[in-house]
Amino acid sequence: MSSGARSSKASRVLRRRRDMANERRVLDSLDLLPEDCQDDVIWALARLNERTRTQSDILFELNDRLAVKGQGPISRSAFSRRSVRLKRRADRLTERDAIYAGIVDKITPDKMGDQDLVLGELLKTLIDELIDEAKTAEDVKELASAFRQTVSAQHVSANLKAKANAAAEAKMEKAVKAATGEIGKAGHKVNPEEVLAMIRKAYRGE
Repeated sequence: MSSGARSSKASRVLRRRRDMANERRVLDSLDLLPEDCQDDVIWALARLNERTRTQSDILFELNDRLAVKGQGPISRSAFSRRSVRLKRRADRLTERDAIYAGIVDKITPDKMGDQDLVLGELLKTLIDELIDEAKTAEDVKELASAFRQTVSAQHVSANLKAKANAAAEAKMEKAVKAATGEIGKAGHKVNPEEVLAMIRKAYRGE
């Protein structure tokens, strides 16, 4: 499998996770605004992200902008729900990045190859899933399989490929142990042995 194909596979995993999250969320009045109002919604969300103005102030200006287009108003409760979701997601991303930053230097070389890039995506997805306490981990399994394919694609003898495969699996296990350890330290409930067993089976294609 080429590096482009592996990158595409990782991208499909991330895109699928975003789509599933959107499907689980019930549409509110902000979602139902017409296309010509979406720039106003984006403006409001950007102001929320900046955290320099009050939520009430931003909502007041948003409704003014929408009124000019004959839309709205957006209720305080709908805007508050969107604000809470936005903050929760931002906090999760910050936590994920902090956990990943704490382990990446220990498991990857200064110059990252295809194998290291796929392993990095695997770890980020794993951290996301465990922080969110996901019940399934199909994306993690798929990335574990993609990581194995970085070894299978090497044009070397069967003996060298077996050694490379064993080394890659050991590297992956070390990375997963480091990730689950940091997630546990961050206060999230995680069973390291169960997670490792799941990823090991996915890596081996069992």
